[in-house]
Amino acid sequence: MHATTVAVDLAKSVFQIAVADDQWRIIETQRLIRSQFERWFVNRSVGLVVMEACGSAHHWARWLNSLGIEVRLLPAQYVRAYVRRNKTDASDAAALLEAARACDIRPVRVKSVEQQALQGLHRIRSLWMGTRTSRINALRGFCREFGIAVPVGARTGIEVIGRVLADPQSAVPELIRHTASQLLEEIRLLEARIAQVERQLSQAARQSPACTLLLSIPGIGLLSATALVAATSGDVTHFQDARHFSSWFGLTPREYSSGGSRYLGRISKKGDRYLRMLLTHGARSVLRAAKVAQGAGKEIQGVRQWALEVQGRSNHNKATCALANKLARLCYATLRDHKPFDEAARLIRKENRQSFAMPD
Repeated sequence: MHATTVAVDLAKSVFQIAVADDQWRIIETQRLIRSQFERWFVNRSVGLVVMEACGSAHHWARWLNSLGIEVRLLPAQYVRAYVRRNKTDASDAAALLEAARACDIRPVRVKSVEQQALQGLHRIRSLWMGTRTSRINALRGFCREFGIAVPVGARTGIEVIGRVLADPQSAVPELIRHTASQLLEEIRLLEARIAQVERQLSQAARQSPACTLLLSIPGIGLLSATALVAATSGDVTHFQDARHFSSWFGLTPREYSSGGSRYLGRISKKGDRYLRMLLTHGARSVLRAAKVAQGAGKEIQGVRQWALEVQGRSNHNKATCALANKLARLCYATLRDHKPFDEAARLIRKENRQSFAMPD
């Protein structure tokens, strides 16, 4: 316990502060605006600041660290359980002090400016991808109303819609043709912007050794590698093991246990939904490539063979989730050992284990 511990309930313009002594008793509370909040820490000697890991928390954590103050960011969903009675700013600050006393709550690591900028690029790209999809679907619907069938696939569909709008003899009325063409131009502009973001991500990946390591894993591409580095900074030492790293993505099963009975259900889907989506899509691509290679009579081994075996005794979706779980564990091992993924060497090590040796 530090001599002075301060719990801060963050907001956009009003900050609630609770100051505790070495016995965790609240001795002072303050409600400050932004300018007062900055001056308060400059003029005080503070040992520890506790905050929820929410919006602007990483910015304030970096600022407080620059003042020589230790900062502990706690997951918001774990702090909520310590709120007593009515939810107010004061009770939220008191709950932070109670949660800080729980030694089993792991704090969130403070992200650097570079990490948050990289995450921002991913969020911007995701927003533009959603806008692009909605525009394409709108054009598909307009064409369908005039009896024009647009084939499946975004790229193919855009090409067909462009030819239809450019043809004066098509069934599209003149009244909507010009406006629909503008919508098509908006889609192409979004695609150019998305391509620019992907070039920025590619440049960032070339400068990051952690991204280079992650790209050696099957199913981990540019987006997955840069998103993982943005979330973890390429350091996984604060995770207990590979399973805890996988559970951080929500890829481990929910558990319902009581007494001697234990039931494992569906995956928990906790954690970052975007990262889980990227790993799941990567697992789908690996599984599909393995299925195509198997149909072509090519030799399959390692992760791909394992995924096909899981699919054979369950179904495609379960095999995808299982493979996404395994990819997360491979990412953990790769970042922990600082070595690229080598499937052939991994198989040789597994075969040479003593547990696989047959007795004479």
